[in-house]
Amino acid sequence: MSENYNDKLQELLNTQKAMEDAKKDPQNTEITKVLTFYIGEQVYGIEIPDVIEVPPITAVPGVPSYIKGIINVRSKIVPVVNIRSRFGKEEIPFNDRTCIIIVSTGDDVSVGLIVDSVADVIPVTEQHISKTPELTGVNSNKFIKSILEMNDGIKLVLDVSKLIDEHASEEMK
Repeated sequence: MSENYNDKLQELLNTQKAMEDAKKDPQNTEITKVLTFYIGEQVYGIEIPDVIEVPPITAVPGVPSYIKGIINVRSKIVPVVNIRSRFGKEEIPFNDRTCIIIVSTGDDVSVGLIVDSVADVIPVTEQHISKTPELTGVNSNKFIKSILEMNDGIKLVLDVSKLIDEHASEEMK
């Protein structure tokens, strides 16, 4: 009985050591978290932002059609982009699952992204990230920052700065 106990104990210690070693492996170290969301049936993601319910949007004349207007978030005026329109998809009416994701572009500019619904926040390690194929003839590839290969499927992480860049829109025509 003691031999069986020692074998089990050794097995547990080996498992614990393997788990500790896996944590030290840069491939298993969490490097960011990604908020995933739906546009139709496709799951997309962006690095962690703020999420709010859809407030009243004030229309602004003379802006591209994918910019739906502006909102006030914590006393700051934020332009709002409809991701469906930006991707050239048909717009659908807002419902109780529709959200605006507030993101920062790095230039200290915040933008609201209208999405069909928010899915989840997922931790991302180096092993989840795949290179984005260099397919210059594929228009939607312009908005993809990286591709995540997760256990439950592929997630496309969007490049927020390209989503709001009007010149990227002109390139799609």
